[in-house]
Amino acid sequence: MLSTLSSSTTGSDAEGVPRLHPAWVVLGTVTVCFHLGLIFYGLTPALVSRPIHLALALPWILILAARTPFERWSGWLLTVLGIAACGYIAFNEEALANQYGFIDNNFQMALGVFLIVLTLETARRAIGWPLPLVAVAALAYAVFGEHIPGQFGHPGLPMQSFVGTLTIAESGLWGSLTGVSVGVVAIFVIFGAVLNAGEAGRGFMNMASAFAGRLTGGAAKVSVISSALMGSISGSASANVASTGAITIPTMVRLGYPRTLAGGVEAVASSGGQIMPPLMGAGAFVMVELTGTPYTQIMAAALLPAILYFATVWMGINAYATRHDLRPMAAEDRASGKEVAITSLFFAVPFVLLLERIFLGGYTPQYAASIAIFAGMLLLFFDVTLTFSLRGFASRMAEAMVTAGRQVAVIGAIIICASLVIGVLSLTGLGVKITSGILSLSNEMLWPALLLTALACLVLGMEVPTTAAYVICVSVAGPALTALGLEPLLAHLFVFWFALLSTITPPVCGGVFIAAGMVGENWLKVALKAMALGIGLYIIPLAMVANPDVIRLAFDPFGAIFDAVKIALGLMAISYGVIARRAAWLRVVLVIVGSLVIFAF
Repeated sequence: MLSTLSSSTTGSDAEGVPRLHPAWVVLGTVTVCFHLGLIFYGLTPALVSRPIHLALALPWILILAARTPFERWSGWLLTVLGIAACGYIAFNEEALANQYGFIDNNFQMALGVFLIVLTLETARRAIGWPLPLVAVAALAYAVFGEHIPGQFGHPGLPMQSFVGTLTIAESGLWGSLTGVSVGVVAIFVIFGAVLNAGEAGRGFMNMASAFAGRLTGGAAKVSVISSALMGSISGSASANVASTGAITIPTMVRLGYPRTLAGGVEAVASSGGQIMPPLMGAGAFVMVELTGTPYTQIMAAALLPAILYFATVWMGINAYATRHDLRPMAAEDRASGKEVAITSLFFAVPFVLLLERIFLGGYTPQYAASIAIFAGMLLLFFDVTLTFSLRGFASRMAEAMVTAGRQVAVIGAIIICASLVIGVLSLTGLGVKITSGILSLSNEMLWPALLLTALACLVLGMEVPTTAAYVICVSVAGPALTALGLEPLLAHLFVFWFALLSTITPPVCGGVFIAAGMVGENWLKVALKAMALGIGLYIIPLAMVANPDVIRLAFDPFGAIFDAVKIALGLMAISYGVIARRAAWLRVVLVIVGSLVIFAF
C-alpha cells in the first residue's frame, strides 16, 4: 500500500540502486506522461488540465510525505476526496465554464470550500505554515474586508461569486499562474530530474574541477561553477546544496578551508541557481505569463546579472584567499580529461538540443524541453564508461520518474496556493490599494519605492518560497514601480532577486541551514560568510535599475556588456573592501569607489 512506502522511496540497496516502490514509479510515470502529453495532444481546456495537475500532486504530498499515523490516514482521505473534486471539475468543464464563476447550488459551494481548504493543507504539508497563512489572511480580508473602514476596505463580495470565481472558473486555483505550472514549469522540472538521474551531475562536477580545480581556492571555485550549472536545471537552492555540497564541502574541509567558509561558499553558490537561466526556479516562466515577454528575451535579460552574481562570488573567494590558505584541489581529486569529455556529454547533448530548438528551430521552450527530455532519457541507457545497460536504464528511469513526480507536486502545490492569493488580490482590489500606499509612502520617488519593495520582498521571502514571494510581491509592488518609470521586465527582475535574499539572509536562510548542517558548524557564522560572498545578491538588483542596459542583451549587446563590465568592476572593489585583509581605511575607500562606479558613472 502507498501509505507504507514513504520510507522505501529513499536509501540504497547493496549495489547503490535506489529502493523505489513500483507504485510510486508508476505514479511518477503517469505524472510525466500526462505533462509531456499536454505538449503534443494539442489544446486542452484549462478546467481539465489544471485540476488533473492538482489531483496528480495530492498523493505525493498528502501520503508519501506523511510523518505521523494521523497525517497518513487523513492524507488518504484528503487524496481520495481531492481527486474526486478535481475529477468533478474536469468532467463538468463545459457546464462550469458557462456558469462564469457563479455557484448555483449547495453542492458546488461545499466543493469550492473543500478545494480551498485542500489547497491550503496541501501547501502546508509541502512547505510549512507561512504561505498558507498568507493565503488565509487574504481570504479573511476578502470575507471581512467590507467591515474595514477607509480606503483599505472593500464593498463586499457575494459568497457564491467569490468562492465560484476561485474554484470553478478559469481563475483563482485554475488561473493562468497554475497554467504555467502545468504547461511549462513541470516540463523543465522533468527535464532536470531526467538529467540528474543520469551522469549529468557528475559531468557538471568534472567540468568545474577541470576548469577551476588548479586555481587558488580551486575547491571553492569548483563549487561556484558546478552550482551554477546544476542550479540551471534544478532551480532549487536546497537541492543544489545537498547534491553538489556532498562533494565540494568535504573537499574544501579536507584542503584546510575554514568550515564556516566551506559552508558559506556552497550556500551562496547554490542559491544562484534560482537566477541562472534557463529554469530560474520556475521564475522565468512565471515572468513570461505576468509580463507577456517572450521566454528567450527573459533568458537574455537574466543572463548577465546571473553571471555577475557568480563572478562576485568568485571575486569573494579570491578576497578570502588574502586571509586564508585556500589551496587548489589535489590532482587525484580532479577528473581526467577523458572522463570530463565523456561525462560532459550527458548534459551537453540535451542542453545543446534544448537551446538549438528554441533559438534556431523557433519552437516554444516547453516543446524544446520535451525533445531534450527524450534525448536525456536515451542517455540513461549509458553509464559514465558509456556502457549500455538495460538494468541501469530501468533503475535510472525509475529514479527520474519518482523525482519528477515529487518535485512537480511540490511546485504545483506552491503555485496553486499562490494563485489563491493572486485571485483574492484581483477580486478585492487590494493590490491596487497597496500599490497606492507604496506610491504615497515613497512620495512618488523611485528609489524610496525600490527600498520599500526590497524590504517587503525580503520579509515575505523569509516566510514563503522564492517563486511564491516573487508572485505576491510583484502583484502589489510591480504596478507602483512601473508607474514610477521602471520598465515592467526590470521591475519583475528586481522583485525576483530580492525575493531570493532569504536563502542566505538570517533569520530564515534555508540554504545556509543545510550547508551548516553538512559542515558541522554554527549556522550564523556560515550565514555571515555567505552574506559577504553573496553581496552581489544585495547590490545587483539596484545596479540593474541604475544601469538598465545590462538586461538588454538581446537588443543592445554592446551597451549591455559595457554596463556589465562597469558593474563587475564596482562589485570587485566592494567585495575586496568587505572581505580582504587590508587596512580599514583602504577597505572603506574600496567600498566607496565601487559604489560610485556602479551608481554614479
